[in-house]
Order: sequence, then structure tokens, then C-alpha cells
Amino acid sequence: MRTKLIVLFIVAVSLFAYTKVMARIGSGLPPADAPPEQRADLIRVYKSERRMVLFRSDAAISAYQISLGSAADAGPKQREGDEKTPEGRYEIDWRNPKSVAHLSLHISYPNPNDQHHAEVNGYPPGGSIMIHGLPNGWGLLGGIHRLWDWTDGCIAVTDGEMRDIWARVPDHTPIDIMP
Repeated sequence: MRTKLIVLFIVAVSLFAYTKVMARIGSGLPPADAPPEQRADLIRVYKSERRMVLFRSDAAISAYQISLGSAADAGPKQREGDEKTPEGRYEIDWRNPKSVAHLSLHISYPNPNDQHHAEVNGYPPGGSIMIHGLPNGWGLLGGIHRLWDWTDGCIAVTDGEMRDIWARVPDHTPIDIMP
């Protein structure tokens, strides 16, 4: 029994160390921008369906199965740490090629309404809500990550999908996140 606990401890420490090292290494070089005719002008997230669709001129150009915040079905994000994914209209306001996860696009949560609601209720609204790939070094998990909602409120896709999204979604693209 003691040997099993020691082995389990070593495995846990090794996985933690691997994750920390990979987070520092980063995602590598981001992909080049897609040609203009392949770029999205709207993102729509359907939380209940765990689906995200990129649109151009009202036509769907790409769709992805997603994972959300671990409390995503409990309504919209209201405060820091609630592990809910926001709902409403936002935009992609910046991108991080050196993210802890494989690339990331920042969603402009909290908007002024979200901030006001949180202030009135006496708590911080939270932030750092992103569309991102898997944690660096864990890309081999691929689509298996979709078996459960595991983020802190973000929208997660596979690393390959994130590269496609990164190339197709310019900054300031609106994103509608629906229940």
C-alpha cells in the first residue's frame, strides 16, 4: 500500500511539473491569417448544444464542438470564480500566442452591464474569459476533452481547431454567447 501511495505521489508531482514546464514553453508560432474571404465576421456560441459556429455574411463557415465552464449550465457568468461561461454580446478584443493553453482569443467579458451587476451585488465580475485550445503539452487528448466541461468559464476546443479559429477570427469580431 505504501509503495502505491509513493508511486501515485511521484506521478502526480510529475504531471504537475510537466504541465508547468509546458505552460512556459507555450504554443509555438501561431498560424498565418486566413484569406479575407475565409475570415469570420461573427461567432455564435450555443452553450446548451456545446457548439460554436463561425459566420461570414450570415453563412456558417465552420462549426466546432466545445467544452465550457464547469458550471456553464447554471446560467451566465456573474462573478469571479463561479466557473460559469458568460452569456450575451461581446467581442474578441485581443489574442495571446503565448497562452498557458494552446493559443487564446480574449472575450471582452465583463461588459459594462456585467460590471454594474457585479458591483451592485458586491463582488468582482471576473475576467480572462477566452476561446482556447488544450493546456500546452496536453494536445494529444484531442476531442476527449469534450466529455466534460472543465474550464473556469472559457470556451475550449482542440489545438487543431484553435489554430483554425485563430486564423479565421480577426480582433473585434463580435461573439454572441447564448444559453
